[in-house]
Amino acid sequence: MGSLLLAVRLALANVRRHPAQAAMLLLSVTVATATMALGLSLHGVSDALYAHTRAATAGPDVVVLSGESGPEVSAALASLTDRPDVVAHHGPYRIVYAELTARGAVASPVVVHGFAERPGPVNRPLVTDGRWVRPGGTVLERGFADALGVGVGDRVTIAGRSYPVVGIAVTAATSIYPWGAQIGPYGGPSDYTGLAWMTAADARALARSRDLPVTTAIDLRLRDPAAADTFRHTVPDDHPVRVFRPTFRSWQFTAQHDKVILRNAQPILVIGGWMLGFLAVTGVATLAAGRVAEQTRRAGLLKAVGAGPGLIAAALLTEYLAAALAGDALGLALARLALPVVAAPTASRIGDAEPTAGAVVAATVLAVAVAVLAALGPTLHAMRTATVTALAASARRPRHRPLLNALTAPLPTPLLLGLRLAARRPGRAVLQACTTATTVVAITVLLTVHAQRERGYGLDGSVALPNLRGLHDRRLMLAITVLLVALAIVNILTFTWTTAMEARATMAIARALGATPGQVTTALSAAQLLPGLPGAVLGVPLGFLVYLLFATGNSVPPRPSWMAGAALGTLLATAALTALPARLAARRSVARELAAEAA
Repeated sequence: MGSLLLAVRLALANVRRHPAQAAMLLLSVTVATATMALGLSLHGVSDALYAHTRAATAGPDVVVLSGESGPEVSAALASLTDRPDVVAHHGPYRIVYAELTARGAVASPVVVHGFAERPGPVNRPLVTDGRWVRPGGTVLERGFADALGVGVGDRVTIAGRSYPVVGIAVTAATSIYPWGAQIGPYGGPSDYTGLAWMTAADARALARSRDLPVTTAIDLRLRDPAAADTFRHTVPDDHPVRVFRPTFRSWQFTAQHDKVILRNAQPILVIGGWMLGFLAVTGVATLAAGRVAEQTRRAGLLKAVGAGPGLIAAALLTEYLAAALAGDALGLALARLALPVVAAPTASRIGDAEPTAGAVVAATVLAVAVAVLAALGPTLHAMRTATVTALAASARRPRHRPLLNALTAPLPTPLLLGLRLAARRPGRAVLQACTTATTVVAITVLLTVHAQRERGYGLDGSVALPNLRGLHDRRLMLAITVLLVALAIVNILTFTWTTAMEARATMAIARALGATPGQVTTALSAAQLLPGLPGAVLGVPLGFLVYLLFATGNSVPPRPSWMAGAALGTLLATAALTALPARLAARRSVARELAAEAA
């Protein structure tokens, strides 16, 4: 217990001494774990929302639909209720295919279900606002109403007739908006359709007034809900309903179809989470590498007073693990807040959304991995260093590289110094290239997403109602890109400042030999730009390849000028961001640096 308390106290002291590093680790882990938890929770949350909605609305186990209508069709569908595996039903009821106009401009296909004023034992839509259907009024499905921007008390026009919206409701009998149709007239497929309810009499009058297409459906509850997927196979070929070519929609099918709108969201968030985790590791590892000498001296002091390897490792790693776990907790809390919006782009489902257990475990593993990977190298170096050497530890001296010196000698002073600084830490140069590549990949994917044409949900492909899946994907991609760019900015500043601090003696000697502060500033910026150049070049094609992981077959690349602008803009931003810390480092006193080095 005493050793653990000592490790904690040393970690807290370290955090107070280096608050910026702790804050950076906290921020990096928070955004990485929140993104990862969101991505891994989507499908589980979608199932949970459907299950909650199904329970609240007495959702059917099977919906049987026919593309035809009439007494014969209704009788054939009703005969399914005589089967021993059917315990309750609702209908048959008519489905009218029409056009709805809201606010005088927004037009959309709509299916109107003719229901009784008192719902039956199966498929009882839950009214979330207003009241249930009454003669002369209509109830809109909540996701559809939200997309239209209408509420209770507004009026909509259906097939040329004006109706007041008397209520807003949700149901589990159909897929989420915009897939309310399930089938089209006479069995053809139909997409991007809203859902409304009227009384059975009003639905009948609506269909007759304009000779609109009508289909028929019945909702069934089975003795064994798990058998809903196989129910259609148990209906014999000579059953009367087979004459009308029925379509069977099980509750499992509907739950699975809800995830169509999230098809791209999960890879966007999961891949984005790994990319954010990578940037977190590179940034924190660079800060940790800049403190190698300090950590080594601390390890030497602990060894000198008799501390063992376990206590030394705990003392050095605890501050990183503590900040990472705090970031993990904060990230999971943010994921919990954002999950309802991310997992349910439409308002068609109800229920609470929480990160799944698997997502919590994965996010925590990511947080611990960020901390361990960032601090493992400096910790091992400090533990392996002899006590006397550790107590006298100083910044690592640059190795003498005759070939590099010969190749860079003819170059201008800023480029000469920049190349030598980059070559001094080849591993860091690789990380800088990867950071730039990651940033360009994210920007390229975002540009590619915006280059795709999305079919709107209006009539004839109208964009009056935006494509919710495309809009959702773009918003997620924009959020991920903003987070990646933010972490990349922090990393660039970290790379520049750490390089400047490690090269203080080298830059002081260069200035003593005649280099100006401007040349030193340019050299420090060049040390970041040179590794970033190949990263920017590779990031463009890699970005398009990443997009293809979740794109459809007809995807098109963005304009070449956009892609070139992404790479060039990233390099220009890198140059601008490195200027301030490089300038501050270049203005340090030469005499003070040389005196400190001599001491």
